[in-house]
Amino acid sequence: MTKGHPMPDSQKIYLSDYTPPAYLVESVHLTFKLSPNATRVISKIRFVPNPDSASRDFFLHGEHLTLIRAAIDGQECSPAVTDKGLTAQVPDAPFTWEAEVEINPQDNTALEGLYMSNGMYCTQCEAEGFRRITYYPDRPDVMATFTVRIEGDLPVLLSNGNPTDSGDGWAEWHDPWPKPSYLFALVAGDLRNHPDSFTTKSGRKVDLNIWVRPGDIDKCAFGMEALKKSMKWDEDVYGREYDLDLFNIVAVDDFNMGAMENKGLNIFNSSCVLASPETATDANFERIEAIIAHEYFHNWTGNRITCRDWFQLCLKEGLTVYRDSQFTSDVRSRAVKRISDVDGLRAVQFREDNGPLAHPVRPDSFVEINNFYTATVYEKGAEVVGMLKRLVGDDAYRRALDLYFKRHDGQAVTIEDWLKVFEDTTGRDLGQFMRWYSQAGTPRLTVADDFKDGTYTLHFKQHTPPTPGQDVKQPQVIPIAVGLLNPNGDEVQETVVLEMTKPEQSFEFKGLSSRPVPSILREFSAPVILEQDVDNKTRAFLMAHDSDPFNRRESGNALARDVLRRMITDGAAPDPLYLEAKAKILTDKALDPAFRALVLSQPTQEELAQMLFDAGHTPDPDAIFKATQTLVQASAERLHQDLPRIYAAHQVKGPYSPDAGPAGHRVLANSALWLLSRLDDCKQAQAQYDAADNMTQQISALGCLQYFGHGTDATQAFYDQWRHDRLVIDKWFAMQVSNTRPDQTVATAQALTEHADFDMKNPNRFRAVFGALAWHHAGFHRADGAGYRLLADWLIKLDPVNPQTTARMITAFQSWRRYDEERQALMRAELERIRDTPDLSGDTAEMVGRILEG
Repeated sequence: MTKGHPMPDSQKIYLSDYTPPAYLVESVHLTFKLSPNATRVISKIRFVPNPDSASRDFFLHGEHLTLIRAAIDGQECSPAVTDKGLTAQVPDAPFTWEAEVEINPQDNTALEGLYMSNGMYCTQCEAEGFRRITYYPDRPDVMATFTVRIEGDLPVLLSNGNPTDSGDGWAEWHDPWPKPSYLFALVAGDLRNHPDSFTTKSGRKVDLNIWVRPGDIDKCAFGMEALKKSMKWDEDVYGREYDLDLFNIVAVDDFNMGAMENKGLNIFNSSCVLASPETATDANFERIEAIIAHEYFHNWTGNRITCRDWFQLCLKEGLTVYRDSQFTSDVRSRAVKRISDVDGLRAVQFREDNGPLAHPVRPDSFVEINNFYTATVYEKGAEVVGMLKRLVGDDAYRRALDLYFKRHDGQAVTIEDWLKVFEDTTGRDLGQFMRWYSQAGTPRLTVADDFKDGTYTLHFKQHTPPTPGQDVKQPQVIPIAVGLLNPNGDEVQETVVLEMTKPEQSFEFKGLSSRPVPSILREFSAPVILEQDVDNKTRAFLMAHDSDPFNRRESGNALARDVLRRMITDGAAPDPLYLEAKAKILTDKALDPAFRALVLSQPTQEELAQMLFDAGHTPDPDAIFKATQTLVQASAERLHQDLPRIYAAHQVKGPYSPDAGPAGHRVLANSALWLLSRLDDCKQAQAQYDAADNMTQQISALGCLQYFGHGTDATQAFYDQWRHDRLVIDKWFAMQVSNTRPDQTVATAQALTEHADFDMKNPNRFRAVFGALAWHHAGFHRADGAGYRLLADWLIKLDPVNPQTTARMITAFQSWRRYDEERQALMRAELERIRDTPDLSGDTAEMVGRILEG
């Protein structure tokens, strides 16, 4: 088998082949003797035969381990060892397994298992990192209590659960709650803590700590408040109390993900927990608040109840993403959060659904589980939970969740178990709803209407296009939230949820005096593509009058998409109807400033490329870029009298606060500044940069200066000011790529890789440069292929160092088939070059194979 080609079926793991583990684990005792290049891990594990398994084959996963010794019930043994694990002859009765292994954390650049980050020991065990620590049945349905002893010369030694004892150079921890190995965590380093406490509803005090490197202690306060807010929200909304005496968070510089929910010891990418007004933007603060909530909510939806196998990943991630979205909606703007979530879903997950990487929310097979930490599992998984709640109602949803926590606490469960609690609570048959978990692709929902004798009828059709491995799709259950407006803008039918279950279905509204204007798919009630024959006059009407904020903005976006389509394909001029509707929203003081800022935004170039492709056009990145810039310029000129006033009216006085209110004013002011900079040669942007006392204002102004060619001095001044703050310098790298013109993007990214502060081993720094390159649509898709070559060059370099980050970054190529033949040939050549790289990792090989063959 050539590395990089699609894996043969023999390499795949199938959901249908699941079998219970041959042996269960009652308890785990681990001793770590820490050493950068030669850490010893001593394990003592109590196994019992599983009565639910017919097998008695004893296999323990293990990778990159040196076995020193092994024993069964105190008797030395010689297991058969491979590069994937070991087997041994064991009793058909309870027994104790002991092993001692040696590992090398210093050279573990993959950042899986136990590794080092600038002198700190830390772990990442999800999904299959624990097998790099010691030999173990590394699967989520094997749950056990863990006792851990850490020996080392670092001042802070942390693990899961509660501390039980400590002394000079050692500490012991015990986690009383059974957990799978992927939730194991260890951290050791020279750290400082930001302490606090939380009292649960039942009156129990929980000690809280955020652990950081020296020098970062002033960036912890917001994260701590977000944690306490999350703990209270989970009690109030879901009735879930925290269950240990201690909750620790640790900030780690080198981390492949955003954060990890290890029981009682959450490990966070530093960028997802550290914040101060001087170094973090409003968007950073909101993201930190959401991620802290997400990882905390996993304590119940992921830890106390976990996945039976990795095919059920959406069970914990989709549900927890939905919960953290609820949380953000409650503490910030519900409308803005919903719109932002859908924007993200369409930008990433819809592209995934409509390309070679399409897969169901619950996949039926995989080769590398790391490649299924996707927007489909997370964001679409959350949308499926939201649809379920919409279908059964708020009260039934809460009763079903209460039953879920009661019935499955301490278990590793499946999607079938999850849906069964809803069936038992409501009496509904959710067999058809299950298709949302088993079918890939984004359904297309087509609507037509008619009005006769006071009866208005909506006629719907649903269709899901073929996806890799799934040619024939069955009809889904689609909740369609609909409202009706009369011609003067009053609502004559409040929101009602229509439940579509058939390929074609009609719904009637009777007793109407005139033909209404429908508002369909309110709050984006289902993750579908709505195909509706609506003229721009009606879109402008809905943009002005719709009572549903999501659809109000959606109508504006649809109007903008149509205007841009005609500009791209027909050379049309910007439509005054769109410009006037935009001006009306922008100047409406009764609306939330953050919502008004969203209305100022335009569809992304990526979104336009997909729209054109779906309509049978070959998207031209250069034409798309030109049209978007022309429309932005036309918007600025139409609003030239309003922009200075809006900018001035939304300046926030007083000390900085990241709360939703002041953040909304800043985002509107900075959106106005972006347009204003096109008219005043960046004079206001320069003034804002010079006076800025917080990162939101400083970086917004810097972006304007860079984009419009006035940023050379400010960019250097920004670096000089922040060169010792690694997270701010990540921003500095990313902004220079993002704020370039297409003909400069590749050269800018290339130059930044030669900067002394560029470190490809740090995922944040690598993503800052190459994530920005991949998302710069016209810059990445340059006609000469320079963007493709540069990214491929660096992915080939990165793969032997960090396969996970490489595999995730290669998704930049997933839409290669939608472009012209010349660009397709250039992208195919780079994908084949990556595929044919000697010793390509399994993670990257699977992804490049799927992209090429899909």
